[in-house]
Amino acid sequence: MSIVSESRAPAAEPAERWAAIAVLALSTFLVVTAEMLPVGILTPISAGLGISAGTAGFSLAVTGVVAAVAAPFVARTIGSLDRRRVLVAAAVLLAAGNLITAAAQGFAVLALGRVVVGLAMATVWALAVALVTRLVSERRAGLAVSMVVSGVAVASVLGVPIGTVLGDIAGWRSAFGALALAAFVLAAGLAVLLPALPAQPEAAGDAKAGSLLAIPAVRRGLVAVTLLVTAHFAAYTYVRPALEELSGVHGVGISLLLLLYGLCGIVANFAAGAAATRRVRATLLVLAAGIAVALPALLLLGTGPLSAAAVLVLWGLSYGGVSVCSQIWAVQAAPDRREAVTGLYVGAFTGSIALGSFAGGVILDGAGLTVLLWGASAVAAASALATVSGGARYGSSPGSR
Repeated sequence: MSIVSESRAPAAEPAERWAAIAVLALSTFLVVTAEMLPVGILTPISAGLGISAGTAGFSLAVTGVVAAVAAPFVARTIGSLDRRRVLVAAAVLLAAGNLITAAAQGFAVLALGRVVVGLAMATVWALAVALVTRLVSERRAGLAVSMVVSGVAVASVLGVPIGTVLGDIAGWRSAFGALALAAFVLAAGLAVLLPALPAQPEAAGDAKAGSLLAIPAVRRGLVAVTLLVTAHFAAYTYVRPALEELSGVHGVGISLLLLLYGLCGIVANFAAGAAATRRVRATLLVLAAGIAVALPALLLLGTGPLSAAAVLVLWGLSYGGVSVCSQIWAVQAAPDRREAVTGLYVGAFTGSIALGSFAGGVILDGAGLTVLLWGASAVAAASALATVSGGARYGSSPGSR
């Protein structure tokens, strides 16, 4: 089963279509950078606001909860509005959320800023993948989806490390201020480069989550992705204090390790995108197994900078393909209802980010790092089991997967 059910554009796309895809990729890059930036500057945020690292990490959970609740309803809420205008508004909302975060003097305002970021993120993620398949021909859809979803990995490579360096040099508020400026630039780019994208028939009615959950492949994918993302973010939200405690790396060294992790994530994004187009279940199984191994390996082997780097390579190669794999699973499971199923998966994905970061903070503050990493590994292993369960091989037909 291909990613889209019919060709949506000529076989040879004009250059402006690829420019539109590029600006969609920039939108995912910026929302993920805004979402994940607290990971790189968690210690400065907690020190600046006088809160614990676990409490500062809850700001990531706030963003995830809001996005999880909002994403499944995006298609129905925006109705017949032109999708280009909706994305421009989302970019402006993203800028506002980052400005509020930068101005925070306590956790309440910090959380408010993260709520606004969550609304923007939900809108971008609920629409970006569904829209990109309308811009290219069927045979190029896999590459187009990988390019848009690559914003996740590139955010790890460039966005979060650059924000971390900026936060260490000029203060964590400057990092969020720079993100706000970039979001205003994004809004202009979306307005200029995206073509008009009117609503398609699916947005007008049959977009209920209940009917989507009647599809076995949709249900199985949601379970596997929810477990895997929860496991990852329970650990990754607190990767900076973990690296500081286990390997003795601080400051710029943390940024370099996150850069290495992100580079591996970019490689994994395109490799997993190509593999998942053909065998999505097997691809997700390999990724889940890699994360299940990497988390305790950080605890057991990551006692120095080089060994920690080796573990982060495995971790980055494993998690880097999860986003594109989950999006391809979603669109293959319900190819005639792309916006609705993408919104459902985004809701599960971002809700899992919230659950993972919240649970990780509770475990870190209450039981310590060892329990956190082993527990997250067990959840990732459960995701691998969920991936291979459920009858016939994925891909036989939309109704039986």
